[in-house]
Amino acid sequence: MSQSHPGTGFHRGHSLYERHLSDSARPDEFELLGRSWELLDGVFSPAYTPVTGLFSGWLDYPRQGAFLEMGSGAGVTSVVAALSGCPDVTALDISAAAVENTRRNARRHGVGDRVRVLRSDLFTALEPGDRFDLVFWNSSFAEPPAGFVNGTDLHHAFFDPDYAAHRAYLARAPRHLTEHGRLTLGFSSLGNWPRLRAIADELGLEHEVLAAEERLLDGTLPVEFQLVGFRPSDGRAWPALA
Repeated sequence: MSQSHPGTGFHRGHSLYERHLSDSARPDEFELLGRSWELLDGVFSPAYTPVTGLFSGWLDYPRQGAFLEMGSGAGVTSVVAALSGCPDVTALDISAAAVENTRRNARRHGVGDRVRVLRSDLFTALEPGDRFDLVFWNSSFAEPPAGFVNGTDLHHAFFDPDYAAHRAYLARAPRHLTEHGRLTLGFSSLGNWPRLRAIADELGLEHEVLAAEERLLDGTLPVEFQLVGFRPSDGRAWPALA
């Protein structure tokens, strides 16, 4: 695994955030994974970084089960899950623009009947009995400095002050996993790996890097993107941990 450099992550994330706001050539459609996708203003663009394409291709979707994506953005991963044969897909996002974007792309690719899209702050829009075989979040792994506040919906796509969302995600997800469900997180060497490990340890979780690939960003910065899986460290099933 590549060395973690979280300080660089904030600067990279901030630069990318500013690009989303200032790029006059930002497309309203993009090509990814052999398909064309709509992109609304104010939504994280998968065209600017390789993360969405990598994670969407790495996930082992439950073809006869239920899939939950946290932070769906433009909806690529949730749509790919449905197109891969998953009959029950739920996509959550805190941003109203992202919710609409996901709905549009689900309809565009003929899976609107299989993709339920809800506006939600983490798991708040779910019913207590909602359970999933696979839960995934392409996380906002860029850790900002102390005192930073996410002032816009788009900020949430990049930054997690004090890693509060990472902690809440790992703590609350077990309530919505089936007995043998899988909990996954999209991360990178730009994130704060020591802090993520500490949170997982405190919550009684073991982690494993399920897939990883290094890319050179901006022609100069080597970054490893990682799909991370979590499981209870004592061998218990998720309902017991929840």
